[in-house]
Amino acid sequence: MILWLIVFVAGALALMMMRVGAWTWLVAELAWIWIGGVTDQANAVVCVLLAILLCVPTLLIAIKSIRQTLITRPALDVFRKILPSMSDTERDAIEAGTVWWDADLFSGKPDWNKLMQLPPPTLTAEEQSFLDNEVTQLCAMVSDWDTTVAWQDLQPEAWQFVKDKGFLGMIIPRQYGGKQFSAYMHSQVIMKLSSRCSVAAISVMVPNSLGPAELLLHYGTEEQKNHYLPRLARGEEIPCFALTSPYAGSDAAAIPDVGIVCKGMHEGREVLGFRVTWNKRYITLAPVATVLGLAFRALDPDHLLGGSAEPGITCALIPTKHPGVVTGRRHWPLNAVFQNGPTSGENVFIPLDWVIGGQAQVGKGWRMLMECLAAGRAISLPSSSVGFSKMAVRGTSAYAAMRRQFKIAIGKFEGIQEALARMGGNLYMMDATRRMSSLAVDAGEKPSVISAISKYHVTERGRIVVNDGMDVIGGKGICMGPGNFLARVYQQIPIAITVEGANILTRCLIIFGQGAIRCHPYVLKEMAAANDPDHDRALEDFDKAFFGHLSFVAANMARSLVFGLSAGLLAGAPAQAAEETRVYYRAVSRMSACFSLLTDVSMLVLGGSLKFRERISARLGDVLSQLYLISATLKRYEDDGRQRNDLPYLEWSVQDALYRAQEAMLEVLDNFPNPFIALALRIWMFPLGLSYRKPSDRLASEVAVAMQTPGASRDRLVADIYQPDAGTDPLGSGERAFNLLPQVHEIETRLKPSIKEGVLPPVPQSLIEMRRWNARAMEQGLISADERVVLDDFAHYGNITVQVDDFGADLDMGAALQKTQEPVLIRSA
Repeated sequence: MILWLIVFVAGALALMMMRVGAWTWLVAELAWIWIGGVTDQANAVVCVLLAILLCVPTLLIAIKSIRQTLITRPALDVFRKILPSMSDTERDAIEAGTVWWDADLFSGKPDWNKLMQLPPPTLTAEEQSFLDNEVTQLCAMVSDWDTTVAWQDLQPEAWQFVKDKGFLGMIIPRQYGGKQFSAYMHSQVIMKLSSRCSVAAISVMVPNSLGPAELLLHYGTEEQKNHYLPRLARGEEIPCFALTSPYAGSDAAAIPDVGIVCKGMHEGREVLGFRVTWNKRYITLAPVATVLGLAFRALDPDHLLGGSAEPGITCALIPTKHPGVVTGRRHWPLNAVFQNGPTSGENVFIPLDWVIGGQAQVGKGWRMLMECLAAGRAISLPSSSVGFSKMAVRGTSAYAAMRRQFKIAIGKFEGIQEALARMGGNLYMMDATRRMSSLAVDAGEKPSVISAISKYHVTERGRIVVNDGMDVIGGKGICMGPGNFLARVYQQIPIAITVEGANILTRCLIIFGQGAIRCHPYVLKEMAAANDPDHDRALEDFDKAFFGHLSFVAANMARSLVFGLSAGLLAGAPAQAAEETRVYYRAVSRMSACFSLLTDVSMLVLGGSLKFRERISARLGDVLSQLYLISATLKRYEDDGRQRNDLPYLEWSVQDALYRAQEAMLEVLDNFPNPFIALALRIWMFPLGLSYRKPSDRLASEVAVAMQTPGASRDRLVADIYQPDAGTDPLGSGERAFNLLPQVHEIETRLKPSIKEGVLPPVPQSLIEMRRWNARAMEQGLISADERVVLDDFAHYGNITVQVDDFGADLDMGAALQKTQEPVLIRSA
């Protein structure tokens, strides 16, 4: 009897996971009942009862006409009643862009082979040359301290270099005079610039992400492309894009700026156009822009365009010298001095030809923005966050390895190692996410959900990295000056958190709110069927989607339980994956099934109210996000050639992300409106108890030690950022001293007997005093002349790293730069 029942449970779970049809279920049920009868596990009465309970409902479902009458039609009526209303802008946002690996994670059964087959991101010879030469030259021309204190902008020669060398046309095709670089190259450039100077990075980033060039490439008329793109590529035009209004920040769809369709005079003749009134703020490059991209609500009360009286959001290009365009005074965002400010205009007439894409694109601006914003989010801010995080990790790890307290390098203290482990582990995952998201864009995707995940989580982890770096370097980090490599980044971290969709909004509304509908294999189909006015077609489409959805839920229920009972051993992992990482592939497959089940149950229980339960939807989005970050990290390990020395970084970051995903699930269940369903789900998904723990102290120490060890592993962690010269830059001096550490340790180890015997005093903590100690060791014949050079260089460059800047009583920082005698003032536009 027990065996017979086990066959039933195991068979049912297997059929659920395979998602077989109703007729297959019916055959399987009859076969099971027959086996029970012939083995005397069930008498005739029991067999009949089982047939009634199991086979009759299955038969009714299998017969399409009966199923649609008894189940589908009532379900469709209920679905139409509970379906939340959706505005046109919400629908455009959901339908904009494409789904990619995020859809696999929503499926509960990610296809790892699809991910493994993607080639690693690479650069062409031309791209690599530009990165090694032009980008390096620009980095050498600028610094955060110089731009903020002396210039309050890029200095004029740097701006000219940016224009002359084609930095503003990286995404523009060659036929228009641009570089036509890949998304990955765009990312590499922004990352490298961000490791040196935020103003340079942002000034280059904005024209190459969400801006007129991007919109023109996808939607512009040929005349608009031929006019603007060559000028943008040459730097003859400086673009900006005005979207945010004082009373419609994150809710950009509710912008109050309007353009009323009318006739007006332009270049001596009467033409159809708009009389536009706008008031925008926070517009990057607005103070220096020559062409203004503008989003406004188009109104056509007289139906001059022949359509709706309210066509909707529209995007236009307006020369900033056009009469009526007002460029306001500069904003000053947290001591960052990239050009940023307001723009406004009142009843400014613009011809219809200035609408991006012409009359055909009037009212379609919101969808245009949503699709282009996806690429910008996936590249710009993640790349800049990785850039300054690599710089922070490089400088902080070198400092921790050299700086001595209590006669020991501070990097050996467990408290410091805890912070360093967070920095290294987070950076490894951040960079992996940046690379994979760029790869999606290069593959032709417009990844709206993935871009939101990348923007939110990479910027948030960047904040963690910099905060930990400030804690490690201590007093040096809080004293401003050209020798402080973290202070400006620390000041400006909230900018990345705020722009291109504030992180709170991104987490609470976009990642899951958009992903649950866009990435789910059936919800969007059900919604489309419910809104279809053709009743027969709606019933047919809804029947297919609804029962597909039920099969989908059943499959993930089975997977969640089976994977939970097997501790993930039965979950999927690619055969070609490295043996040491397969456990993590299986963990993601298991958590994907649990996430998908939890999502469907949440939508069923909460219905339309889930749209307003932001804390629950945010936590569900956290689960999806962590699974994406882990996927990117696993792919990076493969792309890098399975470097075993990098394994501590991978393991720390993946274990941390799995724990975060598990905690997010538990927080959803702890706050679920139905506690009984929440308890049942918890037992079902975690039948053997909670599976994932925070990274161990031992693993954290391995990460910290790897970060403080010169070599290929650390080089890969901080690869492709600017390396300043040791003779002119404190950060370069720190790296120079850090690379001498192995030789210094070897010499000090050899001299330990002499120190113990009193021939030499202990190695001094002060690097200034170390030079005298070196001289004494050489006088006694304990070190060679070459070894003294090594020790003296270490003392010299290490001392530069440890020192902090000081100024006169009047804080004459400008004079300290020896760049200018002008007063330190923020210049107006």
